[in-house]
Amino acid sequence: MLSTPSRARRSLAGYLATTVLLSTQLASPARAQDVPPAVDTRIYDLVDAVSAERIGADIQTLVNFGTRHTMSETQSDTRGIGAARRWIKAQYEEISAACGDCLEVYFQSYVQEGDENSRIPVDTEIVNVLAVIRGSVHPNRYVIMSGDVDSRVSDGLDHESDSPGANDNASGMAGTIEAARVLAGHEFGSTVVLVGLSGEEQGLFGGRHMAEVAEAEGWDIAAVLNNDMIGNIEGVDGVIQNNSFRVFSEPTPTTETDQARRMRRFAGGEVDGISRQLARYVARITDLYMTNLEAVMIYRLDRFGRGGHHRPFNDLGFPGVRIMETHENYTRQHQDLRVEDGIAYGDVIDGVNFDYARKLTGVNVASLAALAWAPPQPAEVSIAGAVRPSTTLRWLAVDSPLLAGYKVVWRDTTAPQWQKSRWVGDGDPCTIDVPAGAACREYTLEGLVIDNYLFGVASVGRDGNESVVAFPGLSQALTRPRRR
Repeated sequence: MLSTPSRARRSLAGYLATTVLLSTQLASPARAQDVPPAVDTRIYDLVDAVSAERIGADIQTLVNFGTRHTMSETQSDTRGIGAARRWIKAQYEEISAACGDCLEVYFQSYVQEGDENSRIPVDTEIVNVLAVIRGSVHPNRYVIMSGDVDSRVSDGLDHESDSPGANDNASGMAGTIEAARVLAGHEFGSTVVLVGLSGEEQGLFGGRHMAEVAEAEGWDIAAVLNNDMIGNIEGVDGVIQNNSFRVFSEPTPTTETDQARRMRRFAGGEVDGISRQLARYVARITDLYMTNLEAVMIYRLDRFGRGGHHRPFNDLGFPGVRIMETHENYTRQHQDLRVEDGIAYGDVIDGVNFDYARKLTGVNVASLAALAWAPPQPAEVSIAGAVRPSTTLRWLAVDSPLLAGYKVVWRDTTAPQWQKSRWVGDGDPCTIDVPAGAACREYTLEGLVIDNYLFGVASVGRDGNESVVAFPGLSQALTRPRRR
């Protein structure tokens, strides 16, 4: 039965959930509102500002600390993880001073209790280094780029041997510092965080702590871009390639509700969780703003049997992906420095291609800027259209001065990326009964049978920057509260 004004009012979420298998009324065509530009030319300038020379110099400095093992020296000014994190903080402070103190720079730390059966056998301080560009419109909406401070050799407990960690992960850390240089001084609607996370090699401790802080403080995280090894182009498989990179993402959130899982059996969405939508976003931004570079989406949380610092955020229901090189070289990862059977082992700086690291840093800069300039994602998206020659999408109106309107997207059920889109302006008032004060919008695509495609909705800013696509029934709003 169709909901009518005479029926007892239920919550908007309840109404939208019940419409999944219901037919809908016809909606009017899209309004003739001004269509935002297809690209934001400011982002081209940001990408061009990324410097391979600065990234290379920062990688060299990090390598020169000898080892950055999580349990290494903390008092020396020239060796160990303590010197490394203080230097990173000093870089952020120098960047901030140059833009009139536009960055909030601080350490975020806690003491991880030792466990003789773990990779941290003694109590160890885990210290993250953050640089924050506070958003001017939606300060509690966060877009995050991370690299890792720490390194290791063959024995994960060896905190004394030289462990240069040039690619794993001085490359990601140097890229994060460079992104701070490029983005500093610009005003964004949402908050941008550039962070060096610690304790990754010992068990993702720094990321877990930051994710827990974010959850406790109610951060509305739109994206976590974890950069772990972005400088190697010579694969152990013999392939040399510098024009592609991988984006790893989990299919659906581990925190989703049982109702969402049940709905997916009938409505689809097995590969349409919030992190997978973020991966599609990164790929689209790469196509828009980068040249001769392809984002290869990998439908997996991380490499087979391995992990990275986006995972702790995923564990708490936040969208996050791993950005990294296409071809790894295992002789340069987690290895003691040595020559064996004619093969040189060790993660030394000679194995890092600075220009490739520049390209992947550019991907991050473009993605962060586009997300931080865009309005927030639509919430509580629902879809209807069973046994009709049309498909209707409904969503909560986005309350943002950045908003120009909405874009509806769709694709074949087997397609990896969104194929088609339509600018729908402000959409139409919802044709269902909603609670007083709720602003609900909808749009009907005539002639598109709901059975044959997958659909989504994105918010579009006046400058053309878009939110990540919200998938019906699996949007972030259904798995955690949204706070502005």
